[in-house]
Formats: sequence, C-alpha cells, structure tokens
Amino acid sequence: MSEQTTVDDLVPLSVLRPGDMAEIGLVLGRPEDVHRLEEMGLRGGTSVEMISPGSPCIIRLGANKLCFRADDLLSVLVRPGPGS
Repeated sequence: MSEQTTVDDLVPLSVLRPGDMAEIGLVLGRPEDVHRLEEMGLRGGTSVEMISPGSPCIIRLGANKLCFRADDLLSVLVRPGPGS
C-alpha cells in the first residue's frame, strides 16, 4: 500500500463489477488462507481485473485467472482503478 493510502480508501473486492480494474490493498483472514493467496500472487500492490463477482469470485491476475471463495473469514480489500 502506498504511503498516502489508508484503509479508509479501500473497498471490498466484492463491490467490483465484471471488467473493473483494481489494485490489491490488503488481504485479511486466517494466516494460512492469506499465505496461500499470496503464494498465488494475490498481494498488496498487484493489479487485478474482476471477471465474475460472487462466491466463488473469479479475477484476472496477470495472464492467469484466479477463483476463490471470499467469506466472513477472508476479506480482500482493493483500491478501484480508473473507470471502476
């Protein structure tokens, strides 16, 4: 997260619509879940595109698509990009 960004600037990944771009701000949850997502590349500062919101959520991460279930125990907060 950049120095000027605060948690107040972030929104849940779930509010993005298909085609919206965003930058990952924080991934919150059980350490093992956060670690698994970070290993797949989902970490602060990474750009993503929403493919299909909901549960499971499908996002584009670089050249790959990532599908995961966000629930009460896992929260991905993002900084929406232009036009989102």
